[in-house]
Parts: sequence; C-alpha cells; structure tokens
Amino acid sequence: MNYSTTDNALGQALLIAVLVVPALGALIVALLPAGTDRGARLVATGFAAVTLVLTALLALPFRQDFGWVTYGPGPPMIPWIDVDVPWVPALGIDFHLGVDAISYPLVVLTGLLTALCCAYTVWKVPGGGRGRTLAALLLVLEVGILGTFLAFDLVLFFVFFEVVLLPMYAVIAGWGGPDRRRAARKFVLYTLFGSVLLLLGVFTVVIAAGTGDLTALAGGAGMSRTVQYTAFALFAVAFAVKAPLWPLHTWLPDAHTEAPTVGSVILAGVLLKMGTYGLIRVGVGVAPLGASWAAPVLGTLAVIAIIVGSLVCLRQTELKRLIAYSSVGHMGFVLLGIATLTVTGLQAALIGNVAHGIITGLLFFLAGAIKDRAHSGDLAELGGLRETAPRLAGLLGFAAIASLGLPGLAGFWGEAFAVVASVQRGGPLWTTLAVLAAVGGALTAAYFLRLLRRVTHGPATSAVTGFAAISRPEWLAWSPLILLALAVGLVPALVLAATSVPVSALTGALP
Repeated sequence: MNYSTTDNALGQALLIAVLVVPALGALIVALLPAGTDRGARLVATGFAAVTLVLTALLALPFRQDFGWVTYGPGPPMIPWIDVDVPWVPALGIDFHLGVDAISYPLVVLTGLLTALCCAYTVWKVPGGGRGRTLAALLLVLEVGILGTFLAFDLVLFFVFFEVVLLPMYAVIAGWGGPDRRRAARKFVLYTLFGSVLLLLGVFTVVIAAGTGDLTALAGGAGMSRTVQYTAFALFAVAFAVKAPLWPLHTWLPDAHTEAPTVGSVILAGVLLKMGTYGLIRVGVGVAPLGASWAAPVLGTLAVIAIIVGSLVCLRQTELKRLIAYSSVGHMGFVLLGIATLTVTGLQAALIGNVAHGIITGLLFFLAGAIKDRAHSGDLAELGGLRETAPRLAGLLGFAAIASLGLPGLAGFWGEAFAVVASVQRGGPLWTTLAVLAAVGGALTAAYFLRLLRRVTHGPATSAVTGFAAISRPEWLAWSPLILLALAVGLVPALVLAATSVPVSALTGALP
C-alpha cells in the first residue's frame, strides 16, 4: 500500500509531465516555420504519442501489489499519485493534481483520441501552414482536458475547464463547414454561460469551506445544507451545458455539424465528459446534500434527454447531425446513472462516459471519411454504400450497433446498468424513469437501424460511386477504437475494476 520515496517522486514527475509534454509540444509546433507544415504535424503527433504513453503509465509502477483487481488509492478520495504545492496560500488555493480510478480511464482516453487526431491531421488535413496550427490547437485542448480530469483543487479545476474554450472555438471556426462561425459563436456563448455559473459555484464553496481542495471538501466538509443546495444547483447547470443536458443542448448539433472531423472526435470523445465527470467529482463529491435534493429533477431531465434525443434522431437527414443528437441521448443515460446516486448508477456513468467516447469518436471518424468522399452528409444521397464501399459500410454498421447498446460491445454496460440502477433506487418516480429510459434505448436501436438502412442498403447513389479505399492512416486512426469497443464490451473491468473504493466513498457521504 505504501509508496517508496523514489516511486512517489517518479509518480509526481509523471503527473507533471502529462501536462507539460503536450503544452511544450503545442509551443514548439506553433513556432515551427509554415514551410515545415507536414513535419510540424508529425512533431505534434510525436508529442501526443508520448503523452499517451505517460497517461497509461500513471497506473503502473507505484504499488508493490499492483493488479487490476487489487490496486486502489487506499483511503477514500485520496488519489494514487498527487502533486500538491501552494498556489495562492492566502486564499487556501493549491496547485493540486492527482489521479484515481474515477479519472484515470478518461485521462487515458484523452491521450488516445488526441494522438489519433494528431496522426489524422498528418495525412487527411490540407497543408499550406494551417495544418500545423490545427495540430497545435489539438495539443492545447489536450492540456485543458487532461488538467480538468487531474485537478484536485476547485479553482485549478475551473482554470483548466476554461482553457478548452478558445482552442475549440478556433478549431470549429477555422476548419469547419460553411456555417462554422455561427456554430463556433453559439458554442462559446453557451459555454461562457456555464462558466459563469461554475465560477459562482466555486466561490460559494471556497468561501464557505475556506478551501478548494477536493480531498478536504469530500462529503461536504461540514458546509450547511443551504450552501450545498446553492453550490450543487450552480454546478449542475454549469455541467449540464457542457454535457450537454436537455434543454441546454442546442449548441451541440450545430458545433458537430460544422466542426472538422478531428474537432468532432475530440468534442464528442472527451470534451463532453468534462461535464459529467465534473458532476460526479465536484457536484456529488463536494455537495452531497445538494445532489440528493436535486436527484429527482436531474433524473427526470436525463430521461427527457434520452427520449427527445432519440425522437429527433428519427427525423434527422444529415449524418453528422444525427450522430450529434445521439450524443444527447447517450449522455442522458450517463446523467441518469449519476442521478440515482447509487454505486451501480455511478459505475454505469463511468463506463458509459468511456464507451461513448470510444464509439462516438469512431462514428465521427467514419462520418468524416464518408463526407470527404461523397462531399455530402445527406442520408438520401448516401444510399447503397455497401455496394461501392463494403468495408466502410461494415465499419459504420459495427459502430452503429455498438452505439445502440448491443451486448458484448462497450455501449451496453452504461445504458443497461443506468436502467438497473434506477430500478434499484425504487419508488414510483425511479421505476417510471427506468421504463422510459428503456423505451429510449429501443428508440436508439430504431434510429441507428434507420441510419444503416438509409446509408448502406439499397441501390448505390451517384454520390457514393468511385469511393477511394480505406487508407492506412484511416485504419491507424480507427483500429484502436474498434478494438476498445470490443475489449470494454467483453471485459468491463478494464474501466471499472478499481472504482469501487472511490464510488463507495462518494455514495457513503450521501444522506
């Protein structure tokens, strides 16, 4: 259980390096001459690959009795590795980074998707100097997202949460579709609204508790019921914007439709998870009384998101927009699991987060490949894909059935056990929510099967003729996600093995 001094120092160095390496990479890539555009993107990919290795190593060398079943942080809410140094001592604010079983899978997923997206830019993004800038922005996004998942101080969490805003705006506005600037502005306006509420919540907690340290704030830190109610309400709305939760979701379809492929992959794969992760780590962890008070409302809104997202998907005629609205429904299942405030529900949310990142990241890669070849995302113009590009059609079918929650694939566990957790919660409300969520799951199957019928079946349209074969760079980007969708579906312990201690700590503090 105890770390040696050497191991602890090495762990802290790794933790710092996870943020320093992509930040340094972004700086170097941005400073390289425009004439070295493709080389700069290769450099960015190298930095992203090193960061991925570092994220994976965060779990490995620091326990003598390491094992996927037995390793854990020890005392509840204490990270495996942490770095804690004074930042603003007068206000009790520390530069406190840490990693535990709640954040670790998302940290690795962020490293993986960023590396795949940087590699994708090397071959699939036009040059002219702009590809270098896009790769640098991806590394800056990685710093912000990783910092959010690693922050163990509320103020530091807020800072990293905000780092993501401008680079994602630039990615959408600079490399997106015809209506990219309007979509980027809408993304910024919604996000700024959430940021103001998050900042108010942070101030409420720090002033009331006298600290922003999340380990000290676990269980409410003796804050009054009124303070916890107020803080959780502010946090819940702020994170609902980022997740996004209905009815604060309308920025998402526009952003996805106009964003470039790599922007959509990062946005759906990990950026949305900042909202649901924040709701677990900060909302439930810091204000358990507020979480218990708001749980019925949160659960109701989550189920509305599932149903509304599915019904809208049944009417969508544009490929990326359909996948974007599917994220509203899938994140509804994650939020339903959180709202139950049970061990089963929170674990369903954790694996649902990771599964959605893997599968929807793959779906947006595939959607980007189809749109690049067909020059259209209109479902009516994409029919008969299996006749002209059977491998691409087969991969789209695999990703779709993974996303609809077929048992044996990653999407099954989060959705199924969010419903189970709602049933276990008991009472008329939660039973009704479970039934409606199950209906939403059936609608999810309906709209993905409709998607496959419209795109892959029937006679080939003129838009899907003459498709180029799947290239090696595309296989490189897609293969890890395909394998992970299978691996997590068959062995969910890859995500959940070490979560019982921190999740039990969270639920143990609830009234």
